[in-house]
Amino acid sequence: MPRYLVQRTFPDGLHVLVTQEGKTDWRDVLARNADLGVTWLQSYVSDDQQTMVCVYDGPDPETIRKAAARNGLPVDAITQITVLDPYFYH
Repeated sequence: MPRYLVQRTFPDGLHVLVTQEGKTDWRDVLARNADLGVTWLQSYVSDDQQTMVCVYDGPDPETIRKAAARNGLPVDAITQITVLDPYFYH
């Protein structure tokens, strides 16, 4: 399955609830992604909560955009990536 880097901007900041409701919201995001064959692997959020970079596995960029739209998430750019880590040559 191809891997993608998804860049997002939240002009008013990302607001994540650290409550049971927030847990349910993110579980719903995962379920909607799975319906389309998209897997959210991890995200990195800037200190000001306005920029997010996410790593996804999915069939293609259009399907990842569709999953984002279902979840009400913005998409600035999607780039197909390959994993390269410091242990590549070991």
